[in-house]
Amino acid sequence: MSSSKDLRIGQGAVVCLDSKLVGSISIGPKSLLHPKSTIIAEGGPIIIGESNIFEEQSIVQHRVDIDKKDRPNTLMIGSNNVFEVGCTVLAKVIGDNNVFESKCYVGPDIEVGNGCIIGAGVKLTAKERLPDNIILTGTNYNRTIAADRPPPQTLQLDFLMKVLPNYHHLRKPKERPNVL
Repeated sequence: MSSSKDLRIGQGAVVCLDSKLVGSISIGPKSLLHPKSTIIAEGGPIIIGESNIFEEQSIVQHRVDIDKKDRPNTLMIGSNNVFEVGCTVLAKVIGDNNVFESKCYVGPDIEVGNGCIIGAGVKLTAKERLPDNIILTGTNYNRTIAADRPPPQTLQLDFLMKVLPNYHHLRKPKERPNVL
């Protein structure tokens, strides 16, 4: 299901037909959208980097917010991010190598750096810029700074790119005519 007027799918990306895509969305190469994942670009275009995984029932939304002048027009999502089952991400900036675990909520006033892990069930609502390599976990939202970024999920991505097309219909990238 999609009402996306302007959808661009990069080379090697796997986008299941059952994903919900609304608005102007550019999906980077080797990114993967499971069935029932949702990306809504109502506040401006969303540009997704390379090798991102959007699992079932994950929601990424770029909202319209008239009161907030500091919200960028375009939501840039970096590379090698994982959006796990049931997470909701409304952040205004998303860097590279982040993991949004199951059922986490990241509000619209959050800027996510690089290498961050937002733990399962963590809810971030106050305006904040998350520093690189921070890990938030538990009911008290314990904060730890990791020595390194989380490793990219390349094995999981490769496996899913082979398996998902066997069981789900996919969106095809639009063919562009060769212009000489």
